Amino acid sequence: MNEIYFYKLTGAGNDFVFIDKRQNPHINLSASQIKSICDRRFGIGADGVIIIKDIAQYDFEMLYYNADGSTGSLCANGARCAIWFAEKTNRLKNRKAKFISNSVEYSGEVISDELVRFNLNPPTKAKFNFRIKAADQLIKADFIDTGSPHIVIEISEILKDPKNPFSNYQEISEVPVYELGREIRYHKDFAPIGTNVNFYKFENDKIYIRTYERGVEDETLACGTGSVAVAISAFVNKKISLPISLITWGGETLIVNFDIENQKVSNVTLTGPAKIVFEGKISGNFFTKME
Repeated sequence: MNEIYFYKLTGAGNDFVFIDKRQNPHINLSASQIKSICDRRFGIGADGVIIIKDIAQYDFEMLYYNADGSTGSLCANGARCAIWFAEKTNRLKNRKAKFISNSVEYSGEVISDELVRFNLNPPTKAKFNFRIKAADQLIKADFIDTGSPHIVIEISEILKDPKNPFSNYQEISEVPVYELGREIRYHKDFAPIGTNVNFYKFENDKIYIRTYERGVEDETLACGTGSVAVAISAFVNKKISLPISLITWGGETLIVNFDIENQKVSNVTLTGPAKIVFEGKISGNFFTKME
């Protein structure tokens, strides 16, 4: 039976199975195999799978797959982990990275051991202060595409009891992230691709955030592109000063910074922890036929 060698990495609680094509040159994963690998009871367990391969003129290419086997969106915490993995596998010079993901060029750098900054492209779409119908009420929200589509909701905009206009959520821990996030994720306004959904509370100069991620189809302990979307939303609506610290559901801190030029966001960065948790091998039919 074939074996693949893998590494388990986490970026602020957002966890990934990494497969290096140097070690596994004939790897060829199907969507069902990715789902099996990411299964937390019968597989390795992860929010996604990342394959790292060498590519001319770049330090590496990052192939990202969600836990359900889908792909196509940017994963910012995955990118930060990929930069750290590239550093540990001697792919980087001077701790700086230039790489490709989904045919888009990105960059980043290792700030110190297990602390990585990723440079995102500016948001491609943004819509602020509209209402979305969910949980039998109209909820004020923002939409920002930071490489992946995100709805952002400040939790006081959600009513525990729609009949009581003063019954807002006060604590981030109270929000039914799975139920409400899933409803909005599949909302007809975002069909057919759907959206990620973020809930936040601003308190003591920090943002507390929880995210329902499409592709994982559940709440995750952190979301990088979601944290960037929330930071931009909070900056616009609450005039929060930069850089912005966000406390993830897993308890780690992510820092978002950006510039405003001509009322447009630029030079977006996401900084936070990334580390290798363990490495191992798994058996299965994961390979193309040998030539």
